[in-house]
Parts: sequence; C-alpha cells; structure tokens
Amino acid sequence: MSERRLISSGSAFEREIGYSRAVVDGDWVHVSGTTGFDYATMTISGDVVEQAEQCWRNIDAALRAAGASPADVVRVRYLLPDAADFEPCFPVLQRWMGEVRPAATMQVCGLSDPRMRIEIEVTARKAGRLGWPR
Repeated sequence: MSERRLISSGSAFEREIGYSRAVVDGDWVHVSGTTGFDYATMTISGDVVEQAEQCWRNIDAALRAAGASPADVVRVRYLLPDAADFEPCFPVLQRWMGEVRPAATMQVCGLSDPRMRIEIEVTARKAGRLGWPR
C-alpha cells in the first residue's frame, strides 16, 4: 500500500477552499498551483520576477516537507495572466530548473486574485538524486 500524506503550508486559502499545498502518494509528490504569496505574512510583491522567486521558495518548502527536492521535479506548469510576464521570469526559472529540465508548459489564463502574476504547479518523483542538497 502506498503512502498518502497531505502537506500544508499553513495558508488560510487551504482551509477556505479545501485543498493541500501538496499530496504525497508513494514516491510521487503533487504540488498544487503555488503563487508568490509569502505565507508567513500573507503579502505578495507586485513584481512578477519576485513573485516567481517566492513561488519557487514555497514549492521548495512543500517538496522538502514531502521528503523531496526541486531536483525531483518531473513536470512543471507555469500559469500567467499576461504572456509578456513570462520572459522576465526566465532567470529565476533557469536557476531553479535549469539543471533539472522537467517537462514544462506555460499557459495564459486568469488567476483568482488580480495581484497574482504567476502561478507554478509541479509534480515530483522522489528519486534520491545525488548532487542536489536535501
């Protein structure tokens, strides 16, 4: 029987909407769409690049709570209301995923709060990779 465990960031959104930041199912870790909110202060920068960095910090925390790391990411989805905001984020995305090179999709769509300029969703498989600090 595979392990199924829920990971919470402590965000009020999780309780209000009824979801988990991540779900561990055996070796798989499914991280919900994650925005640039700093969950400790529930604030969000107006800058898309800063939001992208905060998204990855939030994703990193969820993955680590699940016993995984960004090196284990096999799939990433980038969701943005404005396609023009994607290219400025490239250096952040390169820093986090450049060596990992997961399958990726970028989609232009509406997000639930007009302050949100990027949302990132990942799927990871705990593989015990060497070379990425855990």
